[in-house]
Amino acid sequence: MIMGDKMKDVNILRANGINLDKSLELFGNIETYNETLATFLDEIDEKINNIKKYKEVADMANYAILVHSLKSDAKYFGFDKLAELSYNHELESKANNIYYVYEHFDELMDETYRILNIVRKYFGQESIKREITNQLIKDKAILVVDDSDVISSFIKKIFNDVYDVIVAKDGNEALSIIQTNKRIIAMLLDLNMPNVNGFQVLEYFKTNDLFKQIPVSIITGLGNDDFIKKAKEYPIIDILRKPFNERDIKNILEKMIK
Repeated sequence: MIMGDKMKDVNILRANGINLDKSLELFGNIETYNETLATFLDEIDEKINNIKKYKEVADMANYAILVHSLKSDAKYFGFDKLAELSYNHELESKANNIYYVYEHFDELMDETYRILNIVRKYFGQESIKREITNQLIKDKAILVVDDSDVISSFIKKIFNDVYDVIVAKDGNEALSIIQTNKRIIAMLLDLNMPNVNGFQVLEYFKTNDLFKQIPVSIITGLGNDDFIKKAKEYPIIDILRKPFNERDIKNILEKMIK
């Protein structure tokens, strides 16, 4: 136990994997450590909110700056696991690997909030829960038709807490799902796929008058204007070119649902 504004038990930190001894080599004494840690606690909410914001719009340059800052803080205070996770995010965001960022973002946030609650307990404050704003609506489904595991995983990460995200690897699989699954409220469709391609799916929708039942938007990496022009001949909602970010895909889904 040590003296401060309140009695603080350093065993709370050590028991939860905080490398306190290494940090004290930097700070010199526990009083300076506590004062600096209190400042970190006061400022961390704004940093987390900005990290989330830059991740959502795929601003990897600013995201990298903030996770670098989080990594530095974590190293100073002995949060070794958080420092490692933040460093990985820094490297991948600098490489503009947004798909890695999305795949591992929950892991980063879970560790961040774990550390925050350890620190809050150390200072005698109440713990906090990671805010999850999405509400489960699992009786509704989104169909993602794309042969890229990277794209489908990316979209799942964004919407899986809200909707049941169903993935089809080609048009043939998509049509089988559509015929049997009545929960689908929207479809995100790639054009260039093996077996049955996106245009064949669009033609099936047209023949069977399905566009009013299931709104469709195109997600494509094709840059050929003729393909885009051909796709616009069908009553689709919108076209989103790859790579896209979280805000783009959320906006397009909102259009489809409305």
